[in-house]
Amino acid sequence: MDLAEARVKIDEIDKQLVDLFCRRMTVSRDVAAWKKEKGLPLTDPERERKKLVAVTQQAGEEFRGYTAALYSQLFDLSKAYQAQLNRDKAPLCTMIEEAIAKTPEVFPEFAPVACQGVEGAYSQEACERLFSVPNILFFKNFEGVFTAIEQGMCQYGVLPIENSTAGSVNAVYDLMMRHRFYIVRSVRLKVDHCLLAPAGTELKDLREVVSHEQALNQCASFLKSLGDVKLTTFENTAAAAKYVAQSGRKDVAALSSRHCAALYGLNCLRESVQDQGGNFTRFICIAREPEIYPGADKTSIMAVTPHKPGSLYKLLSRFFSLGINLTKLESRPLPEREFEFMFYFDLEKPVRAPQMISLLGDLEGLCERFEYLGSYSEIV
Repeated sequence: MDLAEARVKIDEIDKQLVDLFCRRMTVSRDVAAWKKEKGLPLTDPERERKKLVAVTQQAGEEFRGYTAALYSQLFDLSKAYQAQLNRDKAPLCTMIEEAIAKTPEVFPEFAPVACQGVEGAYSQEACERLFSVPNILFFKNFEGVFTAIEQGMCQYGVLPIENSTAGSVNAVYDLMMRHRFYIVRSVRLKVDHCLLAPAGTELKDLREVVSHEQALNQCASFLKSLGDVKLTTFENTAAAAKYVAQSGRKDVAALSSRHCAALYGLNCLRESVQDQGGNFTRFICIAREPEIYPGADKTSIMAVTPHKPGSLYKLLSRFFSLGINLTKLESRPLPEREFEFMFYFDLEKPVRAPQMISLLGDLEGLCERFEYLGSYSEIV
């Protein structure tokens, strides 16, 4: 058999497979209606297990593993279809509809906003990209921003969540598991780190460089070229610049923004010293209640899957089957459980799309724990 003949046979088999799949889903619909009438649960683990044993035995040794994967996916699709037919509208879907209805058409220009750091921080720049005239309240750490939102001290909070060079801001992800909030918008900010020092300081004089841990990581190659220089972490790049300005020392410099040079009266010894020119940090804007503005095409969720083989795969396959693009997957350890994780997902699909509504309605049943973090758009 040559290639052309083989493809003709595959096309013929695929036609049969599609027809049989649709017939199977139709029967699943009848099963769902019968179970609903009798008040029976949709899921029957014992039957699934027996069915999986039967089909893998039928497939034989060579194709046993492939058949198990295929039928596990088939079971999940069937259950998702049955659940969609049988359930009332999920509470989460109702909440999203209410949030869409009560959210203004336009994102606010003026608002009290919580940021981590001091004057000149990159969070401030992100805040000024999101709001025309923000009333910024600075907090020493990220937890202060979350607390300000929870307690109603500020209407919004702005937090860095990931960098294109250094990766995720793990401290923020860990705090996301402990606080109640909703993401209402995000912004991507180009970050240029400059080496700032007091007037009269030269590169050869440096014995210490101070900055936020992420900034130090993003400039690792440049810092290595300085030789035996001590690296000290600060809670914020602007706080590091402020420290250098007030230290009275001539042997210390900060990695910070150009804006901080003018703000704190420092000289720029070197510009744009980050390892990659395209260095971007993504910031999220959070609020106490869900706000879903027109054009929201990103949704963030957190989930804990059952601690058994294939649990995460089943969740990921649901995104694929609904045509939902996964743009971010982050795992963070659960403090109270050994070697188990909370997964963070960024999904790309308009929140009003039927596929997204279907997914959000199913997620609580698929996950051991599930948190909806918001639907929003991103400023680039």
